[in-house]
Amino acid sequence: MNLLLQDKIKMQTKDREEVKVKPPDNPPLYWTEISDSVSRCFHFRQDGQLSMKLLDDSRSVIHRTVDSFLSKFFPSGYPYSVSEGYLRYTQFRALQHMASAALSVLSTQSLLFAAGLRPTPAQATAVSWILKDGMQHVGKLICSNLGARMDSEPKSWRILADVLYDLGTGLEVLSPMCPHLFLEVAGLGNFAKGMAVVAARATRLPIYSSFAKEGNLSDLFAKGEAISTVFNVVGLGAGIFLASTVCSSMQGKLVVGPVLSVLHVYSVIEEMRAAPVNTLNPQRTAMIVADFLKAGKISTPADLRYREDLLFTGRLIEDAGNVKVGRALREVVKPSKLQELKEIFPEEKFLLCPGSKWVDMVLENNATGEDALRGWLVAAYAAQIEKSSHVPSASALQEAYDKMNDVFSPFLSELQAKGWHTDRFLDGTGSRFAW
Repeated sequence: MNLLLQDKIKMQTKDREEVKVKPPDNPPLYWTEISDSVSRCFHFRQDGQLSMKLLDDSRSVIHRTVDSFLSKFFPSGYPYSVSEGYLRYTQFRALQHMASAALSVLSTQSLLFAAGLRPTPAQATAVSWILKDGMQHVGKLICSNLGARMDSEPKSWRILADVLYDLGTGLEVLSPMCPHLFLEVAGLGNFAKGMAVVAARATRLPIYSSFAKEGNLSDLFAKGEAISTVFNVVGLGAGIFLASTVCSSMQGKLVVGPVLSVLHVYSVIEEMRAAPVNTLNPQRTAMIVADFLKAGKISTPADLRYREDLLFTGRLIEDAGNVKVGRALREVVKPSKLQELKEIFPEEKFLLCPGSKWVDMVLENNATGEDALRGWLVAAYAAQIEKSSHVPSASALQEAYDKMNDVFSPFLSELQAKGWHTDRFLDGTGSRFAW
């Protein structure tokens, strides 16, 4: 009996010892990260959430202030989470908003003077928002059918929007010089500003999308709006100061107004030049094909951003075959030649019609960016062949088509790897066809 009791006690003691030394199934995972003189301890809580504790921060006050600024006004992971050129874009965006806000105060003050009032700068600031927002509805109606063109050329339309805004602001500033035409001048000025607001908002998303490298579009948008808000407030403050001092007279406005307007438009031009838009439109497609044929390389969106023509967007590029896209099929092809052109590339979603000065390319209704690239390469190769061998146009097209098929797969793969979106072709309001 005693022996059995002793054995039982020994077994219980052994079980307790085993329980004591048995490690937990899921031990907590801790690690420490040290970066830029900052030590942080990380671990996963039991609910699976990541927890962080600051261990040591030996950075200077200036360094910490800069990091705090970056976290509030730049997207997470900056500069690695955005495309090249984002900093320059942001710098000129801030300058643009500051100049625009200052101009709005001066123009509203002039409007109220023209109406026979003698407002304070603070009253001018408040009324400027009412006048601007009231015209947005009219601008939306006028600009509602221009969305496709803005998708195709967001940079050019963004610049046009700011030119329209400054035109409207200039009319408002000049309104005291013709008080008997106050309603006409003020109405026209606000009409132009209303259209400008809609165009600027419509082109904002394509521009932000060009910087989003890691699907962080919402973060980019939020931080961009934060920067706009801050520098709008700075600009309003500058406008109030100018309205109270230098620009209290019409002569002062006529001097300062054009300076602010030039600064405003210059800033938005530099913003747009810095943006590496990665969608295919006629101009960017032609530049890609021209670079490929001349140098055998695929240009990235960042490579082309400073070479885009933001004024004459429809220019022809000789090295890319002088291709023109968007004309209606009935204007390009004679009915007698339609079947002949269709039989040259029966499986393709494009038609090529060579002319004396350019080559017209007409796309099917469901054609993508890849189809446009195929057609553009054929036209460019055909132009090279005709120039060097002087062969007939039909034979050159067939030879160019075979050459395009040989290079297209690696060409497309590298193009997509460089960040280009080839799933769509943005040709604005260009005409397409369907069989």
